[in-house]
Amino acid sequence: MRYQFIENHRSRFTVKKMCQVLKISASGYQHWKTKEPSSRQIRRDRLKKRIFELYVEHNGMAGSPMITADLNDEPEFFNVSPNTVARLMREMNLKCKTVKKFVATTDSKHNGPVAPNLLNREFDVKEPNTVWVSDITYLKIGRKWYYLSVFMDLFSRSVIGWDLSDSLERFSVIKALNKAIMRRRPGKGLMVHSDRGIQYASKDFRKCLRTHGFVQSMSRKGNCWDNAVAESFFHTLKTQLIHHIRFSSVEEAERILFKYIEVYYNQRRKHSANGWKAPAHCEQAWHDLKKVA
Repeated sequence: MRYQFIENHRSRFTVKKMCQVLKISASGYQHWKTKEPSSRQIRRDRLKKRIFELYVEHNGMAGSPMITADLNDEPEFFNVSPNTVARLMREMNLKCKTVKKFVATTDSKHNGPVAPNLLNREFDVKEPNTVWVSDITYLKIGRKWYYLSVFMDLFSRSVIGWDLSDSLERFSVIKALNKAIMRRRPGKGLMVHSDRGIQYASKDFRKCLRTHGFVQSMSRKGNCWDNAVAESFFHTLKTQLIHHIRFSSVEEAERILFKYIEVYYNQRRKHSANGWKAPAHCEQAWHDLKKVA
C-alpha cells in the first residue's frame, strides 16, 4: 500500500522525500515498480477497466448493481459480486448521477370523475398488454417549460408511447396513448392506470379508453406509491438525463429523449424487476417461451 501511495503521488512529491516519510527504502520501491504483476492484480486491473467502460457506456447513469448485472453477463466476470464492484467504483470515484427535488405536474384537484384504484399496487404482471401505467413530467427547453407524457407496459417496464408538448392539456396524454395503441395493438380489457390528474379525468381521455374497451384505474388521493412504477421511471429520467442537460430546441429534446427512451432505456438498461434484463429482452424472452409452450 505504501509503494502504491508513492506511485500515485509522484507528480506532487519526490520519491526520495516520500520514502523518508514512509520509512521505506528507495530501492524497495524500485523493486516493487519493476516486479511482474500477479495474476490477481492483472484480473483486478481488467475488471476496473471494464467497469469504467460500462460506466461510460451508461453515460454515468449506472450504479454498482446495474454494472454488476452487466458484468455477470460476460464470461470473464460472471461471478463478480456487487460488493466488489461497489468498492472498485468508490476507488475510481465513479458515482451514479443524482436527482433534484420533485415538482408535481398533474392537478388532482378537479371535479372530474375519479376511477377506482383497480391496480391496487399489483405491479407483478404476468404478460404484456395486461396493464399500462402513465404519468407526466416536465422539462425546460430554452426558457419555456414542456411536458412529457408517457405510457409504460407494467409487465416489462417498457416505454410504449410518449409525447412532448408545451401544454398540460389532455391532448398530449391522448396522443401518447394513441402512439402506444398503434405500437402494441392491445385487446379489450387492458387496464390503464394513472394518478388523478385532470388530464386523465377528462371526457376526451375517458372516451378514448371506452372506444378501445380499456378499463381505467386511478391512484388513491395523495398516494404516489399507487403509481410507483411510472413515477420511478421519471425519477430515473430526471436523475440520469433531464437535470444534467440544457435543451436548446424542441427538436434537440425530442432527439435526445428518443435516444434515451427507445435506444437506451428500452433496449439497453437492465431493470431489477425484470431479473436484471432490459425491457426489450424481457419481452423477447416471454415471446420465446410462448413459442415453446
